[in-house]
Amino acid sequence: MNKEIINIFTETIRLLEIKGDKALNFKINAYKKAIYILNNLERDNEKIQDIYNESGLSGIKKLGIGEKNAKKIEEFIKTSRKGNAKIKDFDKLQEETAIKQIITFFFESKGLGLQELKENAKKRKIIYSRFTKPAKQLLELAGNIENAKKAIKTVAEWANSRKLDYAIETVFKKWLELDRLQPKEIIKKPFYNGNPMVYSEMKKKWFVISKSGEWLEYADKKDKIEWKIIE
Repeated sequence: MNKEIINIFTETIRLLEIKGDKALNFKINAYKKAIYILNNLERDNEKIQDIYNESGLSGIKKLGIGEKNAKKIEEFIKTSRKGNAKIKDFDKLQEETAIKQIITFFFESKGLGLQELKENAKKRKIIYSRFTKPAKQLLELAGNIENAKKAIKTVAEWANSRKLDYAIETVFKKWLELDRLQPKEIIKKPFYNGNPMVYSEMKKKWFVISKSGEWLEYADKKDKIEWKIIE
């Protein structure tokens, strides 16, 4: 259970950063402190639920975890007993940031991190609102955030392998083809001193093709063969 709560708190930090919460630094520091404490418990093979079962909420707080996060841990432990472990605030944050998560993931697929995205948005290099509507449409089409991200990833890998540009709208256009979209196969071919090579299965030997087209038997070491990606 320690790891499950650590994962939720870690994801919460990421979502708060995406949301741009006003009390961002304070909340993030509180979560980081709780994560640090839970990681220490994990290393010492201590379970947070055992501490709670023995001492209740006060036992969690004595570890150095703030009251709000201690109550979140208490909620997770109690709901886990019913087979539906959750933290309401985390679920609410996921819903609140759903559209921004999709937009952030889209830009991450293009190599643009969250901080750089925010800076570009402030400078109006990226008009954030331009992506809100298609992100909402994609969420409705996909049914949930994870499916939307998976679809973006599929299109991104397919497009990037072909050096094609893509937008969130591209996912709509390719929706019925997602299962068939595959990244372009990377083909590497052998060269020696800039000349292409071929391998003869019959003779079990490598040959270098000269500029005049003549096949010259390769006599150098195998590690001297240079493998180049052919576009």
